[in-house]
Amino acid sequence: MRKLHLLWTTGEKEVAMKVIFPYLVNAKANGWWDEINLIIWGPSAMLTAGDPDIHRHLQDVLDSDISVEACLACTDSYAVTNILVGLGITVRYMGGPFTEYLKNGDKVITF
Repeated sequence: MRKLHLLWTTGEKEVAMKVIFPYLVNAKANGWWDEINLIIWGPSAMLTAGDPDIHRHLQDVLDSDISVEACLACTDSYAVTNILVGLGITVRYMGGPFTEYLKNGDKVITF
């Protein structure tokens, strides 16, 4: 099984809008990966919480059957946990799960 985890840490909107979201949606539509998971970690949590454009594109990602997770420690540190949960994002501590993704040999792209 070909699994991809895209680790999104940057708070730069242009990276999300011009690189991350288009790649994810196209990768799923074209079957480039069997499973795709977006991980929101660090400053990307703050950007996600506060930007309506990000909300719209994130909904396209979710509608494409791509899983989306966010780091609870990060969302708590920015006081945005409830906002991300309300957007349909799975929020949990990610250190352990992310380590397992790496140990399992899953592919990881970071932004």
